[in-house]
Amino acid sequence: MKAKRERSEYKIQTDFIAYCRARGWLVERLIGNAFQTGIPDLYLYHPKWGARWVDLKSPGRYSFTKAQRIKWPLWEKFGLGIWIVTSADQEGYDKLFGPPNWRKFVKKTWKIPTQEEIDKMLDEIEA
Repeated sequence: MKAKRERSEYKIQTDFIAYCRARGWLVERLIGNAFQTGIPDLYLYHPKWGARWVDLKSPGRYSFTKAQRIKWPLWEKFGLGIWIVTSADQEGYDKLFGPPNWRKFVKKTWKIPTQEEIDKMLDEIEA
């Protein structure tokens, strides 16, 4: 049971927050609710490196919510990246310095909106 808890998303999140704060990042933990779905777990900001939207996932045991599958492609269209981190160590931290990587974690069976569907959603929002 302890090994499972050590790899839990919550454990990764708390350890990653401490890891980033020790390296000068402002870390805001975000809590979604019924009115705010699809938001990543963390917003990070560093004076030198800029901002990052980060979602923590347990390696091999993760999924995206329906709201994330809809919202993240839309954010991507507007230039907002999402970084997925699966460990609270140097390897996980290094992901912040690469390109947004959420698409690398998409499973083939998941429904992610196409560009046409995203454009239609934007048209509906503007109407």
